[in-house]
Amino acid sequence: MIPRYARPEMTAIWEPATKFRIWYEIEAHACDAMAELGVIPKENAAAVWKARNVQFDVARIDEIEAVTKHDVIAFLTHLAEHVGSDEARFVHQGMTSSDVLDTCLNIQLTRAADILLEDMDKVLAALKRRAYEHKETVRIGRSHGIHAEPTTMGLTFARFYAEMARGKARLLAARAEIATGAISGAVGTFANIDPGVEEHVCKMMGLTPEPISTQVIPRDRHAMFFATLGVIASSMENIAIEIRHMQRTEVLEAEEFFSAGQKGSSAMPHKRNPVLTENLTGLARLVRMTVIPAMENVALWHERDISHSSVERGIAPDATVTLDFALNRLAGVIDKLVIYPENMLNNMNKFKGLVMSQRVLLALTQAGISREDAYRLVQRNAMKVWEEGRDFKQELLADAEVVAALSPAEIEEKFDLGYHTKHVDTIFARVFGEPA
Repeated sequence: MIPRYARPEMTAIWEPATKFRIWYEIEAHACDAMAELGVIPKENAAAVWKARNVQFDVARIDEIEAVTKHDVIAFLTHLAEHVGSDEARFVHQGMTSSDVLDTCLNIQLTRAADILLEDMDKVLAALKRRAYEHKETVRIGRSHGIHAEPTTMGLTFARFYAEMARGKARLLAARAEIATGAISGAVGTFANIDPGVEEHVCKMMGLTPEPISTQVIPRDRHAMFFATLGVIASSMENIAIEIRHMQRTEVLEAEEFFSAGQKGSSAMPHKRNPVLTENLTGLARLVRMTVIPAMENVALWHERDISHSSVERGIAPDATVTLDFALNRLAGVIDKLVIYPENMLNNMNKFKGLVMSQRVLLALTQAGISREDAYRLVQRNAMKVWEEGRDFKQELLADAEVVAALSPAEIEEKFDLGYHTKHVDTIFARVFGEPA
């Protein structure tokens, strides 16, 4: 996580001050619940809230931790400095460090997920708008990077919309899965703390109680969360790669918006490079980099160890901050993407009708010619287009075997672009859930 690829709202979730504020709220709510149960005096629980408006001193907590070598104890010591040693003596009663750390981490992850869901809505809105704008803008579809058959730019945007919508649904599920808390004490047995305390803390912090914790919240939840971020990052790169290909000089069917005063190269003044989408490809790699460590965190020793801790201190802010920045950048790229419909048509016609070969093949088989013979007839004319720059339709019209099976009018009809766009409305209705 570096400032260049970070936005303040997401970064704030991972600031030490935010973490300590969450720790404080967990401890204070736990004291309230214990007071209601008669475990601790109500006046002591009330005293903890004296620190409600305190700005915890991060430097002071670090100073204490340098001696204690324990971050939670350092925080509790600092809290007692504000509340009073006697008043704070029941804070953390029956709890273990993981109760605070794990519950806090899941609060941070759910807050991060909420921001990411808003980011995805921006991307989806931009994709939908551009899809309808270019619903009928014909371009060549490609397989293996080679011209295949006509499609539309709108369908390209719609395809990406559907993919990102699936990503949003996965993130909603991942958020629900990660939104658990645990206040169950050492090895998770509630021996020294009542389950009602956990229920109260979770209710107050917007979580649900972990059904069974082993002093730590099970890390399969976190693995799924980070895996979901990795899939979203891959979908983001899928869009970025398409834009990068379209911006290639030989293609130039679309390009990133190039602002006034922008420079593309320190050496070549003519350059307009797809730097934003290249950047998105790189950022996607960083997000995916966090997935394997999250999965490796699932296997812990017995009821707990802390091999996961150092990993999560890095990957949690890195993945969420990076993806937040990247999704906002992607939304902007899509929103301002410059589309060149004429170049799309020129590219499609570069090989003079060659992309209609399947229609001719099917027509010949329907006219009674075997598929093998029909393929041979179409391919031999298609190769003349590839190798000699001929016009595919004219070659077909000059081929006696083809004309014996199909009339000139039937051949002409096979080059109608509208044939390839006749079901666009149906696809849009499926993707966007709106009447065709």
